[in-house]
Amino acid sequence: MEKNLGREDIKFLARSFQGLMLNFNWWVNRKDPQGRNVFAGGFLGLDNIGVFDRSAPLPTGGSLEQADGTAWMAFYSQNMLDMALILADHDPAYEEIAFKFLENFIWISYAMDKVGEHQDEMWDEEDGFYYDVLRLPGGEALRLKVRSMVGLLPLCASTVFEEESVTRHPKLMELIALFRKRHPEVLAHVAPDVEGFIGHAGRRLLSPLTRTKLERILGYLLDEKEFLSPYGIRSLSRHDLDSPFVFQAGGEEHRVQYLPAESNTGMFGGNSNWRGPIWMPVNALIVRGLLNLYGFYGEDFKVECPTGSGNRMTLFEIAKEISRRLSSMFLRDASGRRPVFGGSATFQDDPHWRDLILFYEYFHGDIGAGLGASHQTGWTGVISVLLDLFGRVTAADALETPKEKLEARVVLQQVGGE
Repeated sequence: MEKNLGREDIKFLARSFQGLMLNFNWWVNRKDPQGRNVFAGGFLGLDNIGVFDRSAPLPTGGSLEQADGTAWMAFYSQNMLDMALILADHDPAYEEIAFKFLENFIWISYAMDKVGEHQDEMWDEEDGFYYDVLRLPGGEALRLKVRSMVGLLPLCASTVFEEESVTRHPKLMELIALFRKRHPEVLAHVAPDVEGFIGHAGRRLLSPLTRTKLERILGYLLDEKEFLSPYGIRSLSRHDLDSPFVFQAGGEEHRVQYLPAESNTGMFGGNSNWRGPIWMPVNALIVRGLLNLYGFYGEDFKVECPTGSGNRMTLFEIAKEISRRLSSMFLRDASGRRPVFGGSATFQDDPHWRDLILFYEYFHGDIGAGLGASHQTGWTGVISVLLDLFGRVTAADALETPKEKLEARVVLQQVGGE
């Protein structure tokens, strides 16, 4: 995008890339202790979303392999590959580095669901969802079957690459061909489609999700009895309201139940609320993932939205619908009330306050009321980006215009005041 805006700064990108490689290698060396390409990076900002306090020793002993941490590293690999491809345009030595991050992504994605039936991997074929895996000291492993944002983050780790950005690098193409020759079964297993990694307009897609996995996860994501709230995507499935997950360990009961607002546990000081509320940052990442997947699958890929409604949508339309639901928290409804202000009469009715929008930390999973810190503009302000994006970009734009050119066009329009 920066190149298309005429302000490319390769020296800055190279310096940043070197620092990020150090950070990436720290995660690989410190958070994948067994070298299995699965990660256990602590709470990762999702605080109490898990069965246990994931930043503390486990009551069972052993280790916890995290679906969100592993998906995050897959996403990290994609971002590093993206930067390496830009740098390779100026220094061919980066082609081999680009391949290294591509290889990292492939092995991470494969580790989440290996060929064959296994009980110690994150993908559950019966449920069609990703879960954390608890690996006990004796070697036994079991999935912690909590349907939460943890299992949706692999969808966020979906990135498309324009055909030319890959094929114009001969050394990279040579290394890819060699990997394909050595590991055909691995590539066939992680390829997003039966036809491989090449989709609409020759684009390449990297995602832990095959087409079949994507369809199954979307079934949960878009189910209003599960994740899809009138106001966005919940952090925990509403299914767990009446059917909480319960795990016994060390003489204690560990329970995860859908809580649309504040937490009822003392974990993280009691100020941890990832068991139901809507959080803007991860919703934005889901929208990003869906738009990338749309750029690969195009208009032919459609699923029910909401699940069970009979109404079929493309991935672009689903991304736009999620954005519409998120924005509806801030906009006046048919009765003239803003869901974000909940039962506050001052903010709902007082003419001096009712148009002063607050960017809350997170939001009630059922009614959209703002909760937590009321000035969390740093991440909740991303709603303005979503409103602007879908006000400017059509489905045809997203499908037919190369990503970098489309991003540059949007920025130029914004700067020009259009």
